[in-house]
Amino acid sequence: MLDGKTIAITRSRDDASEFISLAEQNNATPIALPTIELVSKGEKIVDEFLDSVKTYNPDYSVFMSSKAVKLLFDTAKDSGKLETLQLAIANTIVISVGPKTTIALEAQGIKVNHQPEKTFSSVGVGELFTQLNAVGKKVIVPRSGASTPFLKELLNKIGIDVFEIHLYDVCAFRDTSQWNGFRELFSQNKIDGVVFTSASSVRGFFEIMTKDYDENSLLDNLAKLSVISIGPFTSDELKKFKVKNTVAEVHTVAGAFEAMKNTLTIA
Repeated sequence: MLDGKTIAITRSRDDASEFISLAEQNNATPIALPTIELVSKGEKIVDEFLDSVKTYNPDYSVFMSSKAVKLLFDTAKDSGKLETLQLAIANTIVISVGPKTTIALEAQGIKVNHQPEKTFSSVGVGELFTQLNAVGKKVIVPRSGASTPFLKELLNKIGIDVFEIHLYDVCAFRDTSQWNGFRELFSQNKIDGVVFTSASSVRGFFEIMTKDYDENSLLDNLAKLSVISIGPFTSDELKKFKVKNTVAEVHTVAGAFEAMKNTLTIA
């Protein structure tokens, strides 16, 4: 099992509660690494979304992260436009990328009509749309400015028109004092594994860590531990940095933890 193992995840402590619980249940020591932070584009994002819904008249709205949901609705509450936003979204068929995003939407009073059954990623959303016979329909996707064009290109290929609206940008987490304990253990080869949860968290990890390590020593240390990616896009980003990794079969935190458990048990 994982007795005595120390494993990290590229999320803040608040966002890593499920991972921390799983680690502690398996007698492992979890470390939460806040790797990225969101930079909102401000109050205008609500007006931009509402104006886009009005002019574009989408059939579907697709939410790709719980963070996008929280940011959009929190901003709407602050600007007194919550009910208008709720109504605008309720007039579309709502699709969520996965369970966490579904919970976030339902907490805001939004009924989710569809969610991928297993693959909680752009690929799963694409598969879902092929089952919905949505050719010729229009989709609005509020998301990060750092997102890849994969989803839009995938839906375009199956005959769906896509309008993306960028709510926020992503940058590397600026207060890295929370990383001090991890850095010390990492230097001593006392970290057993790291779970990477997004492509942007991979970029943030390297931006933060290369301030203290040269690339070769960083890669050498990473090669000694188990690296798990939550899904294929995260895996592809790790490969760009020459990091070997194992992709979780189920693209969730629980799935990534199971993959970590399997690799460390085999090791």
